[in-house]
Amino acid sequence: MAIALGSLLDGIPESIVVGLSLIGGGKVSFVAVIAIFLSNIPEGLSSSSGMRNAGRSGTYVFGLWSLICAASAISAVIGFSVFKDFSPEVIAATTASAGGAILAMLADTMMPEAYEYTHNFTGLVTVLGFLASFLLSKLQT
Repeated sequence: MAIALGSLLDGIPESIVVGLSLIGGGKVSFVAVIAIFLSNIPEGLSSSSGMRNAGRSGTYVFGLWSLICAASAISAVIGFSVFKDFSPEVIAATTASAGGAILAMLADTMMPEAYEYTHNFTGLVTVLGFLASFLLSKLQT
């Protein structure tokens, strides 16, 4: 459940940033979409597995993730419609908050759980994730 809550808390600023990227006729960054997608898969799988192991029904798990998706979609709309009138400083702070939320989620929930199960490979997989992000960003330019 902690991972689902973390996904909601980092999904909202992530989605606002996606909405912000559409301001001024822009398009959503390919790298941003891939990064968000790739970061959310293990979060969702880990959280869903934990909830099922705790005895939650499939309907409960699916319903909770549906609510998180809806909140994220609404956040993207807010990012596009409301934030377009905000100053560049507010937009920069929002983008930085999204990055911070992702890092907090990784540090507080994902990495400890990964270490519990994989020990020596956690650092390697983390570095590979950052390398993949770097390579994707270079492919975009």
